[in-house]
Amino acid sequence: MDVIETEGLTKQFGAFTAVDHISFTVRRGEIFGFLGANGAGKTTAMRMLCGLSRPTSGSLTVAGIDVRREPERVKKAIGYMSQKFALYDELTVAENIRLYGGIYGVREGEISGRTERALSALGLLGERDALVGSFPAGWKQKLAFTVATFHEPRIVFLDEPTGGVDPAARRRFWELIYAAANRGVTAFVTTHYMDEAEYCDRVSIMVDGRIAALDSPEALRERFGCDSMDSVFHRLAREATRGAD
Repeated sequence: MDVIETEGLTKQFGAFTAVDHISFTVRRGEIFGFLGANGAGKTTAMRMLCGLSRPTSGSLTVAGIDVRREPERVKKAIGYMSQKFALYDELTVAENIRLYGGIYGVREGEISGRTERALSALGLLGERDALVGSFPAGWKQKLAFTVATFHEPRIVFLDEPTGGVDPAARRRFWELIYAAANRGVTAFVTTHYMDEAEYCDRVSIMVDGRIAALDSPEALRERFGCDSMDSVFHRLAREATRGAD
């Protein structure tokens, strides 16, 4: 079942076309990599998918919701995690979870039980009263992912989620993504680490506002005669004619 569907999705800023008639679908439980160099249009496209920016034209449905008609409803149906750490350093682990659980609309009576299960899965039951600011970057990112999926969304958007953490912490973070996908949660991921693109079920690469290629990493490597996704990405990125927007 497709949980994201776009057709001719376009975003213009005056005479500049940031996203140029892109069409794609994403399946339930899929790990979907959404790549592109700075200025390619991927951030603008993600903002439209999350209901944060209105398309100029085209259609898009996320979690069964027409985003153009009900952008606020979409925001409640998805999870979102950005590269910039969004939790509050001056609050404890449990306080952050309780705060975001309420924002996401989780019933008061469910927050406590879900918190216990989430902290147990992370191995943080003994740290529930620790200030988040005392945690290393890798643990902060794992906690942020837990918060982003606390309300059990069908889709979680991850905007460069592993920026600034070491390779070992990045691998551990991807274990959380795999576990969520196994539960049927779709992960829509942007990343600048091309080794992470290899972990995705399918990868889309944007160039100058359009999708230049979309397939599994294996199929893309074969199609372009490359031995890595890094080589595929740089081969396509060289075709770009516009700079960062």
